[in-house]
Amino acid sequence: MSTPAREALDRHATPWLFATALATTAPHFMHQPPWLSAVAGALLLWAVWLWWKDQRLPGRWILIPLVGAGSAGILLEFHTLFGRDVGVAMLVMFMTMKLLELKSRRDAMVVVTLGYFLLLTHYLYSQSIPTGLWLLAAMWLVTATLVRLHGLYLLFPRISGPLWGLPTDAYAGKTGLSDSMSPGSIAELVQNADIAFRVRFDGPLPPRPKLYWRGPVMEQFDGTTWQPYKGRHPAPQLERISPPIAYETTIEAHNQRWLLALDAPADVPAEIAVNGTLTAVSRNAINERQRFRLSASLDYRFNASEDALVMGRNLALPEGNPQTRALAAQWRQGNTPEGVIAKALALFAADFTYTLRPPLLGRHGIDDFLFQSKRGFCEHYAAAFVTLMRAAGIPARVVGGYQGGEFNPLDQYLVVRQSDAHAWAEVWLDGKGWVRVDPTAAVSPDRIETGIANALAFGEPLPMLIQIRADWIRTLRYRWEAINNAWNQNILGYDPRRQRELLARLGLPDADWQALVVALGGTCGLLVAGLMGWALYKRPESDPVVRLWHKALRHLARRKVDCAPWETPLDLARRVREQRPELAEPFQRVVDAYLVARYGNTDKHLKTLRDAIAQLP
Repeated sequence: MSTPAREALDRHATPWLFATALATTAPHFMHQPPWLSAVAGALLLWAVWLWWKDQRLPGRWILIPLVGAGSAGILLEFHTLFGRDVGVAMLVMFMTMKLLELKSRRDAMVVVTLGYFLLLTHYLYSQSIPTGLWLLAAMWLVTATLVRLHGLYLLFPRISGPLWGLPTDAYAGKTGLSDSMSPGSIAELVQNADIAFRVRFDGPLPPRPKLYWRGPVMEQFDGTTWQPYKGRHPAPQLERISPPIAYETTIEAHNQRWLLALDAPADVPAEIAVNGTLTAVSRNAINERQRFRLSASLDYRFNASEDALVMGRNLALPEGNPQTRALAAQWRQGNTPEGVIAKALALFAADFTYTLRPPLLGRHGIDDFLFQSKRGFCEHYAAAFVTLMRAAGIPARVVGGYQGGEFNPLDQYLVVRQSDAHAWAEVWLDGKGWVRVDPTAAVSPDRIETGIANALAFGEPLPMLIQIRADWIRTLRYRWEAINNAWNQNILGYDPRRQRELLARLGLPDADWQALVVALGGTCGLLVAGLMGWALYKRPESDPVVRLWHKALRHLARRKVDCAPWETPLDLARRVREQRPELAEPFQRVVDAYLVARYGNTDKHLKTLRDAIAQLP
């Protein structure tokens, strides 16, 4: 007799397995090599065709070479048999191959198990709302397939740690502001409409011209590229002139240690430090979406007295750009530093153009920009301005970050995109310390006042999301981004830190994982005990007639009379008459009383049955 696992598979259940395989593997076609997706699709279609035509499934002499060829192809593609992408590729290949040997319910259970496991792997690639909705529908389908196969209802325990917290193979796909700046670097980033970070202020939104989000400060210049100084900085001396404003920022992964803090960062959490250039930096690189509570003073005085080494570093210039040096030397004669700054800004405001498509620059790039092309983006103006200042004897440096943002009225978050990337300058003035000067504002005031979309001429290579300004499209975008933000904040963003905050509000501020396990186990145990008690209290009372009949059957069992579950009372009475004649007459009275009591259902008949059972010898 065959075991349940080897029972033949119901032909009408096979389409459910095909649907399970398709629903759990289809999203991976976007991440797998095209040839693998084509092979998997062909195998699935082959299995469907064989089922549809009621053809015989291929034998092992075909399946074994298929497995070997598929494994060899994956090895040639990835050059390894280990890792996330290789593992997922193997699962996709084995899922579709398994459809070619669906003969028993055990084979069907393998497909269902693979389906559940493949569902888990999707969160290794995407954590978006569409992915979540797809996986929810796919999990319903896989569970429905299991119910179709076995009639079971499964209880899936919740995983204590979110699957999306698992490490991925690499962070190479993460983009954002770089820690160096050269002509065209920020202009290229501005053509990306991805969200860099979101901010929610505790109070009213600050004026847009005050929204400078400080990133890396670049002090070293080799004639083409600006980079931060890698050595040690003196501790910053920040004097707050305006009261700090508090906000919460949710920053996307960008593979750097620095945050994008509102200038100037006043209060930061314990895991964040403010370095000597007033940049907020994390202990570790930001390789996943993170949330921080910060505050900022919009009006401040920073390092009114500066270290001599810092001053010298921010006056250094490489060889080259003679015209720029000559112009700065001319301005320096008879002008205060403030006067030199005013002349530089007036120069930019005269006949320069703000554009994402500047011409290429030669060996003396700053000279070419200032005296020939006069066309550039924010990195051109910041680099040229700082070079002019240093040539005029004024310490200056470049600051990279973001400026502005778009307020979403639906969820009250300020959305800062990669297209808001910006570069500006800082100059050191006696008695004032480091002062922000944005030369781009002199060329294109609209960039600071209203945003990049209004600052550039029509036809500039801005993202379509930024260029479209129809109210109804903007409203749809606001709604989608608000929903996506709620998903990120409340579902994906439920990290250990938020868990600790919740526990603190519940009176468990110092709970470690052992205490959480004990508390969770105790809570679940109490809940299960309560449910069991409620179920026992509410359980339906068994039929007293049935209870008495089972008592009679136990009486027979003690006298070595087997009572088969499917045997009717009358058949059992006939068999007792043949096997145990001495019991025939009293047991027949029990059977007659049972049938009357079972279908008459009166207390009188119940008493008759009880008396008949009592008279059994």
